[in-house]
Amino acid sequence: MFGRLMNSYYYGKSGKGDYRKTDLPKNRWQLFWEMLRIRFTGLCRINLMTFVVWLPMMIVLVMLVNSIVSVSDIQVMTDEATGAKYTALIYAEQVDEAGNVVVEANTVALQGVLQMTLILLIPCILITGPVQAGLAYVTRNWARDEHAFPWADFKDAVKENWKQGLGVSAITAVLPFVLYVCYNFYNQMRMNNWFFMIPQMMTMMLGLLWCLGLVFMYPMMVSYRMTFRQLIKNSLMLAVARLPMAAGVRLATLVPTLIALFVGVFLNGWLYAMLGLLLYYTVVGNALTRFVYASFSNGVFDRYINSRIEGVQVNRGLAQEEDEDDFTDEDEPEDGQAQ
Repeated sequence: MFGRLMNSYYYGKSGKGDYRKTDLPKNRWQLFWEMLRIRFTGLCRINLMTFVVWLPMMIVLVMLVNSIVSVSDIQVMTDEATGAKYTALIYAEQVDEAGNVVVEANTVALQGVLQMTLILLIPCILITGPVQAGLAYVTRNWARDEHAFPWADFKDAVKENWKQGLGVSAITAVLPFVLYVCYNFYNQMRMNNWFFMIPQMMTMMLGLLWCLGLVFMYPMMVSYRMTFRQLIKNSLMLAVARLPMAAGVRLATLVPTLIALFVGVFLNGWLYAMLGLLLYYTVVGNALTRFVYASFSNGVFDRYINSRIEGVQVNRGLAQEEDEDDFTDEDEPEDGQAQ
């Protein structure tokens, strides 16, 4: 039984035809699912190999969620009329000597927790840059049906791109704290002048644009030789050019997090939500996210960059129109002719 299983694994099943060029995926959607099926175990392996780098960030985020739940006092209430259950936030209020409400105490505590969390996240996000570059190289090759060694190629990509990886992760690490400070500053200023709402919204838009540009930065970093300034500029330009698709891809990778938030808020199961999310990102989450970004960015690079560079192959892993069987009727050898 075991011998037949090994023979089937190494040599294939009897009676099954050989893999031909015509069997290649016809579009990128088919290519994505086919490569995901083939490389899923590899994604799990490389995710477990690099998970330790994301562990500090996940610990800080778990502490944040725990603080928010404690400060906000999320409770499941029951409607007396209908008997339906719903989730509500119960706040405590600070009252001055005259009996006037000054500010919601939990809101002040929540702002302090959020600010401290953003500061703690700076070094946690910073150290992920070189690892992101290594993951981007391996998943880029796998997404376009090319070979890559999970450890050797990952290590070489980290060694070659660690400087630009640290540069991107440094900006990514500091940006949330800067956005938080700017938002609060302009929010206070617009109480006296509504004009400050404009820079407030522009700040948020720049932060959103950077998040979308991250979809392309690491794959572009390991695919082309360019300066750091060119890397940032080209990635942001591609994010604008493919804005709806880039936003959709970004949201697709957040589906597990959104499910966890739904379970925590509406089903009051924060413990199960956090454990499930931790298990997902421990096993495959980070590598799968990079694989999704690589699959999307490969197509964007072929359309906007590779098609303009002479001699660069495009649509790798996809069936080409000129692909034919190894032999046609005209190519078959005649009687007596050597094959």
